[in-house]
Amino acid sequence: MAKQPNFARGLFTPQNHKKYVGLKQPRYRSGWELAFMRMCDAHPNIVSWASEPLRIPYINPMTGRKTNYIPDFVIQYRDRHGKSHNEVIEIKPFAQTTEERAGSQTEKAMALVNKAKWQAAYEWSSRRGLRFRVLTENEIFLNPQKRKSRKHR
Repeated sequence: MAKQPNFARGLFTPQNHKKYVGLKQPRYRSGWELAFMRMCDAHPNIVSWASEPLRIPYINPMTGRKTNYIPDFVIQYRDRHGKSHNEVIEIKPFAQTTEERAGSQTEKAMALVNKAKWQAAYEWSSRRGLRFRVLTENEIFLNPQKRKSRKHR
């Protein structure tokens, strides 16, 4: 499994300025987010993208309080048939995608909170004709043995 560098944080400067539609300069909080930003900026099928452009309300299961979830990205792309798609994307370590995959108690708590966030994001996205998807290191780095994207339906 690809290790997520904890030290990879900073601001990303898009080279294709017309593609980046965010209101603020994109900030990455992991090497995986940086890799995804580079892909969005360079890939010819990505029409537009934004970093952390949304706030989606959800109830935190640990506190019972209403709060906001800020997904990592929104992208618009064209598939190989030329059809346009809009997606809300979250980048997360595979171990934090379900409680069963979590090793530590901290990862289990994160997985529980993530489940609530992602259910809210799926419902919010569906109402707006968007797709919500969680990408892990397996999709970002094309690990074919573990490649099972977390598609929320």
